[in-house]
Amino acid sequence: MRTTPLAKPSEVERKWYLIDATDVVLGRLSSVVASILRGKNKPTFTPNVDTGDHVIIINADKVKLTGKKATQKIYYHHSNHPGGLKATAAGKMLAEKPERLVETSIRGMLPKNSLGRQQFKKLHVYVGAEHKQMAQQPEVLDINKLV
Repeated sequence: MRTTPLAKPSEVERKWYLIDATDVVLGRLSSVVASILRGKNKPTFTPNVDTGDHVIIINADKVKLTGKKATQKIYYHHSNHPGGLKATAAGKMLAEKPERLVETSIRGMLPKNSLGRQQFKKLHVYVGAEHKQMAQQPEVLDINKLV
């Protein structure tokens, strides 16, 4: 009986991808990036092993929100103090901390366990066109062609 080959953490080869978020819808960007971080775009995908690649997102402040999401989509977090529930609209978060908006959207699409936290560490989001990972020679990935 033949078995499906399973990836081992020591055998995983990781690539670096550079994605420009200019005029890309937030949800479409997030779903593609989450898939790359998990490694679902590779033939060696194994659900219990981190087989994903590194992703660099630039121009996070130019991401697009469709419909009324800028005013009606609310992100919540709690300060762990009594009465510490905070609510922020997506439009306000995009104006003040766009990198946090993109990170929160992608984090919600990853597994909610230690493997998901490990995969999330391979995400690097920047507001402008400059990034710190030039030495890794990232491969430019066009989201509009993938979706």
